[in-house]
Amino acid sequence: MWKEIVSISPPYHFDRVLERLSLDPLNAVSLEKREVRLPLRNQAKKPGIVTVRAIGTADAPEFLVSGTDDQSAMMDEVKRIFQWKESLQPVLDHFSKTNLSQLFEEHAGTPLVLDFHLYHCLMKCIIHQQLNLSFAYTLTERFVHAFGEQKDGVWFYPLPETIAGLDYADLRALQFSMRKSEYVIDTSRMIAEGGLKLDELGSLTDEDIMEKLVKIRGIGPWTVQNVLLFGLGRPNLFPMADIGIQNAIKRHFGLKDKPTKEEMLEMSREWQPYLSYASLYLWRSIE
Repeated sequence: MWKEIVSISPPYHFDRVLERLSLDPLNAVSLEKREVRLPLRNQAKKPGIVTVRAIGTADAPEFLVSGTDDQSAMMDEVKRIFQWKESLQPVLDHFSKTNLSQLFEEHAGTPLVLDFHLYHCLMKCIIHQQLNLSFAYTLTERFVHAFGEQKDGVWFYPLPETIAGLDYADLRALQFSMRKSEYVIDTSRMIAEGGLKLDELGSLTDEDIMEKLVKIRGIGPWTVQNVLLFGLGRPNLFPMADIGIQNAIKRHFGLKDKPTKEEMLEMSREWQPYLSYASLYLWRSIE
């Protein structure tokens, strides 16, 4: 067992991170202990658990990180997932001069936290397409419980090789639609066979990733934008087709109806180059 104490630059409100993570029933979160147990895999794809516990405050953020093996590689993953190398202060300074200043003051220190693995993120985005959030979480939970693995009470998403070996009927039995079953299994087969190399996406531009992924059946712009945002942590993404963002904008600006695409483009101009944070804080405002 290894342990490491990590201090990062403020503000960083880990309790809000945990609140958001706790919305997903698959995440092993303890609000009381101020910790989350992460299902991470080493290079040999062997599952391992890393615990991240807050021992500081939003203004003096400090964490106790512990695990069982591969300390260096696992610490790199933890820092990537929680974006500990990205200071939030420039983001907050930027939005203090915008029409979202009140929102950013209210949720100050809320970071952009990534999904625990890029494949996990892609599968979750495909499953969540065109579903209400409650059923989306239920369907994803069924998927992971049926084909993933559990270790010490922590659930690990299945590997693409596992899903590649399924029949569509296996997902239909979980109440997946036929199309969604095809999207999940066919995409997993493409990854398992090397036709789609997820580890190469990080070196591509947002535009190149969009062009590459939308060619895959079942992956549209909304899915790619969410993968860019929550899989790769790109800072300037704004999924305008997202109903949650539309509802949050309607509420924040006191609009009678949901905003049009043109209205969203106009009001979001001053949010660049941090559109991803605007998206996150708008979602947070209605969660």
